Amino acid sequence: MFFKKKEFEIVSPMKGRLIRIKDVPDDTFREEMIGKGVAILPEGNEIYAPASGTITTVFPTAHAIGLTTKDGIDLLIHIGLDTVNLKGEGFAVKVQTGDEVQAGDLLLVADFEKIRQAGYRLESPLIICNPEECKKIVYSEPSSVNPGDVVMKFLK
Repeated sequence: MFFKKKEFEIVSPMKGRLIRIKDVPDDTFREEMIGKGVAILPEGNEIYAPASGTITTVFPTAHAIGLTTKDGIDLLIHIGLDTVNLKGEGFAVKVQTGDEVQAGDLLLVADFEKIRQAGYRLESPLIICNPEECKKIVYSEPSSVNPGDVVMKFLK
């Protein structure tokens, strides 16, 4: 019996400019130590769910949210670079661990102007933390994106 591979989409969690993960000025992300993905240079303050699933982690510092899709893919939405040092300042989280979300649901509001003024970079990685679960990952080309625009596809 043959099984057809399933294709899944991950959408942009924010308005901004899609960039390659290799262009992010942070070794942890650029060298894919956490996983594979893309990043967005934000132009708005709202961060939305990039896929449907369960919120698995809301970091106490509110700078990152983990989500597991219904298909078992672990996503990390990391807002800015080194923003853990802000200790939650500039972030208003709208979800909690265990919440079920649909792609496009509001997760967080970030005050990117405050974050920028504090001296932090705004590039925001969107990472597949368990890429070994994907047979293939295809990344969208760098471009302007809106919430809901496809930024990655994967085969499982």
